[in-house]
Amino acid sequence: MAPMSQSRPYHHGDLRAALLAGAERTLREKGSAALSLRELARDTGVSHAAPGRHFKDKQALLDALALSGFERMNQALDSADLPDAALEPRITALARAYVTFTVDNPELLELMYSRKHDPDIDTELAAAAEHSLGCFVQLVADAQRRGEIVQGDPEAVTLAAAAGIHGLAALAANGSLRPEAVLAGLEQHIHLLLHGLKPR
Repeated sequence: MAPMSQSRPYHHGDLRAALLAGAERTLREKGSAALSLRELARDTGVSHAAPGRHFKDKQALLDALALSGFERMNQALDSADLPDAALEPRITALARAYVTFTVDNPELLELMYSRKHDPDIDTELAAAAEHSLGCFVQLVADAQRRGEIVQGDPEAVTLAAAAGIHGLAALAANGSLRPEAVLAGLEQHIHLLLHGLKPR
């Protein structure tokens, strides 16, 4: 019988990252129901017990996948943010980053939001989920201080704005609208969102 190093090579510098990458591929292609630690081990080329060193069960794997998604989305939002810009270009930049992430990762985003609302959510995952909304809440609070947007609870104001942006992103992600058309028309959408539909 060949030793483990020959029959099941273990050449991953980071097995955890390799398993997460494989899990995300499965999620994109087949959905979360198809995820299996045993199948991931086989596809990654390690023993069926090896994933247990990083994920005690499938739920732990899903949580890690959701956390990875939030971290990547937060990085995209943080990189896109323009803290010193006026409200309209700043929210447009954040919206563009959010729409792009949603279009590129629809299955992952669905998993992320399903875990976000779980009452038993892990504290690290909860903090990462909170950060994504926090970018927009901070934008609203800054704009309120500068008199660029209505006063009121920043989270309530953010909800009104974010619902429109998320709806647009969801329509682009599910194919109801062409993603390139959504991104091309994003400035106009944000303008209407901020200024309303009444004639001026």
